[in-house]
Amino acid sequence: MRLMLPSQPGSEALPQDHAGLADSLNVPVAEVLRAALPDARRRLSPRAFDTWLRGTDALARLGRGDDLVIAWIETAPALARDLGEDILAELLPQILGFASRTSGAVIAQLLGTAPVAAARFGDATLFLQYLRFVEHMLARAPRALRPMLDHLSDLLAVLTLGGLRRWADWGIDAHRTDYKELLRFFSLETEESRAVLQRERKGTLLVDVQRRLMMYLRALWARDFMLVPTAGDFETREGLRPYYEAFSLHLPDALDDWNDIPALTLYRAQVAHLAAHLACLRKPIQGEGLNALQSTCIGLIEDARAEALAMVRLPRLRALWAQFHSATGNGIAGTFDGIARALLLPDSPPETDLAAWVRTRFEALDPADPDAARALGLHLADKLRGQPYSAWSDRPSCPYRCDNRLLWEFEELDFDTGYRPPQQVRRYVSVTEMVNEVEVETAGDDAQEIWVQSAEFFDDDGQSFNDKEGREPIAPPVLYDEFDHAIQLMRPAWATVLERRARMGDPEGVDAILARHRPVMERLRHRLDAMRPQGTQRLHKLEDGDEIDINAAIQAAIDIRMGAQPDPRVMMRQIRRVRDTAVMVLLDLSESTNDPVSDGATVMDLTKSACVLLSEAISRVGDAFAIHGFCSDGRAQVYYERFKDFDQPWGTLAAARLMGAEGRLSTRMGTAIRHATAQMQRVKAARKLMLVLTDGAPADIDVRDPQYLRADARRAVEEALQAGVTPFCLTLDPGADAYVQRIFGPRGAMVLDRVERLPERLPQLYAALTR
Repeated sequence: MRLMLPSQPGSEALPQDHAGLADSLNVPVAEVLRAALPDARRRLSPRAFDTWLRGTDALARLGRGDDLVIAWIETAPALARDLGEDILAELLPQILGFASRTSGAVIAQLLGTAPVAAARFGDATLFLQYLRFVEHMLARAPRALRPMLDHLSDLLAVLTLGGLRRWADWGIDAHRTDYKELLRFFSLETEESRAVLQRERKGTLLVDVQRRLMMYLRALWARDFMLVPTAGDFETREGLRPYYEAFSLHLPDALDDWNDIPALTLYRAQVAHLAAHLACLRKPIQGEGLNALQSTCIGLIEDARAEALAMVRLPRLRALWAQFHSATGNGIAGTFDGIARALLLPDSPPETDLAAWVRTRFEALDPADPDAARALGLHLADKLRGQPYSAWSDRPSCPYRCDNRLLWEFEELDFDTGYRPPQQVRRYVSVTEMVNEVEVETAGDDAQEIWVQSAEFFDDDGQSFNDKEGREPIAPPVLYDEFDHAIQLMRPAWATVLERRARMGDPEGVDAILARHRPVMERLRHRLDAMRPQGTQRLHKLEDGDEIDINAAIQAAIDIRMGAQPDPRVMMRQIRRVRDTAVMVLLDLSESTNDPVSDGATVMDLTKSACVLLSEAISRVGDAFAIHGFCSDGRAQVYYERFKDFDQPWGTLAAARLMGAEGRLSTRMGTAIRHATAQMQRVKAARKLMLVLTDGAPADIDVRDPQYLRADARRAVEEALQAGVTPFCLTLDPGADAYVQRIFGPRGAMVLDRVERLPERLPQLYAALTR
């Protein structure tokens, strides 16, 4: 059951769990919520949508004004889109905690500027650190928070998160008791405020060059990488060293120029070095039993090995990296720097005998052999064993190299190795035992005994429940690989397709749709008739043909008798004009298709109308076609429905299945495209077209990275093209320009701006693609 907001019956519906929300909201807030509901339901997963509504209810109960609730309603979906949906569950408790320390207007301002902070930080972890900084501000100088938020965009344009905190702490310490000067400092009205700002600013922010670095890596390695900014400590301007973790390249959020070398060049050296590690690393190195010096020496050799393999493919990387090897540290760190230069620049003279020895041994080993590199690193550590060494201070001074955490793997302790669950026993019992037994609702997979009742139960009409509902599944589950763009590999048998029977609807709805769109079909009638195959045709007046054209031969003989020049085209040929095309219509059946669009109709209603008109058009032309649909509830449950198959006629049964389609769950598009491609490979046709009709980007409840399923869908499209199937996407999402062409290609997608024109545009699109 779904309830409407009371102010405007017929508007977007609220779930039953939040039915009481309408009574607790003021009229302005209810209006804003009603306007935001369709987009929020489309963009958010069910769990995030529930968090969004619960946050609206909780903030409304605080009694801190309507502006605070409105700011949450408008800001939360945008933050979920930019930083991931998990950020909402983290943000809401923080906001509720701030309510006891400051006014509702300040919290509303904090929410209103949150998208600015999210865009500048570009990472959920950094945004949560920003919220902790806000909490730090509220504890030390709550009055300074409002003027700082007024200028947050200007501050974050030049400061990192660490720089912002150092700038704020300087102002608080200098004007702790002078409230007027404190407000002027945080409003950037004083010279000292601007001077401290200039001192704390850094040359280049990662968010400003992130896209350029991603394109740079793609040009080098022909693959995509995820770049994530990391913040250094608040005490110094030094950021973290680059590292690889969670399938992402983690880089400092900002960099200064290094010895007159632009910060962008340093960023390029860092990402190229991390990518080189990923390209050459075949398996992690076991770290058990190694001390800090041994780990550092092995990492030093691994750095050289990764760069050597990368320079075989990309020789110009040597010049990029060499310019950062000019400095030399003190003590054993200087020894590491000399060895690194000797291995990177084989034509330069080694600085020490140890560097010469390492270069000789390194040149003798196979760069593709990680075991040999590990042995050389251990041998180097043996030679340096007597020197004082600190893992925290004696680090190589080269600024672009990472901390090598991606090299190591440590064995995890398993505390449950001695436990084995008891084997389950399946016991067949009678009806009386089954009925009288107390049901244990908490019994799970570890239940020691499972009771099975094999006797049939009959309804009042004499028909058994097994005959009514106990039908066999349509097909066994099908496992498909899935592409992980972060590691650039296919995850084997990762997603499971479960085919299920389509629910029957009212087939009389098809007649109503055809009557309502009769003018559309009339306009398409002549175009469809022209596409209809003409059968066998004879081509006359040919010089080279299959048989003689009697009429043309007689006319040529008459011309010869009369002394005229005869026409040499006295042959003819019979050709057979037929169409050999198969069309698959793949429908997105996610929850967002229940959103209303116009005149009370939903996206699903328009989809059904468009499919009915398309089916009538294809039936008139005579092409083989099928209509399938999909939705998903995680990778283990990708549901697939067949409304009409290629070997089934377009009639009452297919129409009833189509009319019973309903929208639910999420959109795992790549797996559905792979399953549809497998179905089309069984069809014999010279031309195979797959029309994907969707209203949003690929998304699912178990995926946080918005680019993950988009990259998988793109790979599924490439696999379909290799299999001889041409996918084409018709999307109803007005914001699809940001991703749909990356998935289907520049000529493989079309964005429909006016959703209400879908029933007319889909048959026209079919006619244009198959002419």
